[in-house]
Amino acid sequence: MEGHGINLFNRNTGTITGVKDCVSFDLKTILLETECGMLLIKGQDLHVNKLLVEKGEVDISGTIDSLSYSEIANYAKKNESFISRIFK
Repeated sequence: MEGHGINLFNRNTGTITGVKDCVSFDLKTILLETECGMLLIKGQDLHVNKLLVEKGEVDISGTIDSLSYSEIANYAKKNESFISRIFK
């Protein structure tokens, strides 16, 4: 993979590169492990349209409200549920 980037168009479609894994997704959140840390995308009616982990690319659509990064280590803490780690 060659770095991490985000191309977002009108807050409703986008391509993300430098993705190592898609940890989870639903209609309101998408959680990706990227080369720059964990990326949490929040919005409405979110969809992962294309996931090419071998190329490190993800195409998403929906109404994107926010993008936030955190360190990968924050998601590996023991004795915490997955949901509690997402909504810190």
